[in-house]
Amino acid sequence: MSTSKLPVSPDDHEFIVPKKSIKVPNDMAIWEKSEAYFEYLGFILALNESVQGKTLNVECSQSPAVGNVVQMLNEFDEWITQIPPTEQPQRFGNKSFRLWHEKLQQNGIEELQKVLPEKLHRAVPEIVQYLLESFGNPTRIDYGTGHEMAFIMFLCCMFKIGAFTQDDKVAVVVKIFNKYLELVRRLQLTYRMEPAGSHGVWSLDDYQFVPFIWGSAQLIGHPRLEPRHFVEPFFIQLFSKQYMFFGCIEFISKVKTGPFSEHSNQLWSISAVSSWLRVNAGLIKMYRAEVLAKFPVIQHVLFGSLLSIKPAPPPPVKNPSQDQAAQASPRPQ
Repeated sequence: MSTSKLPVSPDDHEFIVPKKSIKVPNDMAIWEKSEAYFEYLGFILALNESVQGKTLNVECSQSPAVGNVVQMLNEFDEWITQIPPTEQPQRFGNKSFRLWHEKLQQNGIEELQKVLPEKLHRAVPEIVQYLLESFGNPTRIDYGTGHEMAFIMFLCCMFKIGAFTQDDKVAVVVKIFNKYLELVRRLQLTYRMEPAGSHGVWSLDDYQFVPFIWGSAQLIGHPRLEPRHFVEPFFIQLFSKQYMFFGCIEFISKVKTGPFSEHSNQLWSISAVSSWLRVNAGLIKMYRAEVLAKFPVIQHVLFGSLLSIKPAPPPPVKNPSQDQAAQASPRPQ
């Protein structure tokens, strides 16, 4: 979607509880032709464009719903303090995460109703499902790019129902998504969550992908910072609070030991790319191939009325007579 599409009319729109539709690998062709696929990818690209050259502390307009979502995430963060990890022998997967997630399940609808004006409450049963999927799996106590994707779908739906406006695009990345990152990092560390479907050193990061896309967009056109700088501790420390990409690198450096080139091979090779523009374009291409085209991720995606599994309409066909007229018109000398 470009977020410029008109929001649905909440009064007469028929909201539905979203469900999984991609059951077997052969269904991937349905996903790749679906409205949801093009809306989701278009949404990522629209926000990518909106944050080019903007720091995390940039002055930006935000509607009340933006502040309300940040407040809701702060509330979820507070629950971590209230539910400390239990003493247990195994290294990964602290069982207290299940208690945290249970609290999310019990309170999710009410929390989302606080975020939205009453006229949008009809949308809650559909949108809340994306929110509940955004923080990890309580059975496996893991977190990965599919959970990140659920949260971005939640944000996309908030635009579609008109809770966020066109002018909120920058704030949704630098205020909401950045707060979400802080929250899921705390969940990962506190409850020792396993990476879901990690490719080890061959993926960008054990847990996240999109902050590298939007984070590299923030750095496009920076007068001094180049991709080679993000592996240098001096620059990481200096810029981790201003740029999401450097914040991601700082977090990796905290949780992993040993040479960066060994534990984060893909990122190490990205640091050799000549410009942020090329890094950004390469990461978008990689995301399409490594996340959006992978059945293990997409089998968990939920489809409803806002992000539909229905085939996307074909792009408008140009009127051939217009093309002929354009070709026939004399070119300026």
